[in-house]
Amino acid sequence: MRRSVISLLILFSSVPVLAQTDPEYKMEIGAGVGMMGYLGDFNSSLFKDLQPMGTVLARYNLSPYMGFKMNVSFGKMKGSSADVKTYYPKFASAPYTFNNSLVDVGLAYEYNFLPYGTGHDYRGAQRLSPYVTIGLGATYVKIDNGDRKSAFTANLPIGVGVKYKIGERTNIGLEWAMHFSLSDELDGQKDPYGIKSSGLFKNTDCYSTLQLTFSYSFSAKCRTCHNEDE
Repeated sequence: MRRSVISLLILFSSVPVLAQTDPEYKMEIGAGVGMMGYLGDFNSSLFKDLQPMGTVLARYNLSPYMGFKMNVSFGKMKGSSADVKTYYPKFASAPYTFNNSLVDVGLAYEYNFLPYGTGHDYRGAQRLSPYVTIGLGATYVKIDNGDRKSAFTANLPIGVGVKYKIGERTNIGLEWAMHFSLSDELDGQKDPYGIKSSGLFKNTDCYSTLQLTFSYSFSAKCRTCHNEDE
């Protein structure tokens, strides 16, 4: 009986210690697939002419609430002047169509509304958390049918998403973002209205992305180097 009691005491006393062995990881690497949609002079609908896209990403987690993500994305942009009611004198006789390839490289800040984690590496951590993101990126477009062969510009991505920790090191996420570019030539045409305009975001093209991502966590934080409440 005495041995049983001592064994139980040892077991219960070891539970908190075991709970603290679940590490908190600083880095993630992963990939994603989804859909990309062009918005500009030849399309005003978020759901029209969506094209496939792929992403590779890396994330640095500052804390269970904040992190930075770097991505390289590849996609397509498709549209036609025949799909809009706007009259373009330049394409009155023959509609303009395009199917361009796009590369997006970006760095974004992410804020989790809940402390994201497995539940052991941080007090009150949650496996599921919504988040918002904002960043800065660069866009390169290879134009198949337009006034020029390519376009290069900066973009401002703003988005929302939700992430879920499947396991200690595995994460899945769903994110929607709008990328506001500084160029009006992502579709291959500059000022199809024939009217000059000015302003930072006036009459510029943009594109939306909806993607499902999967990432793997690595590089555990040193527990002896951090406070318990961090």
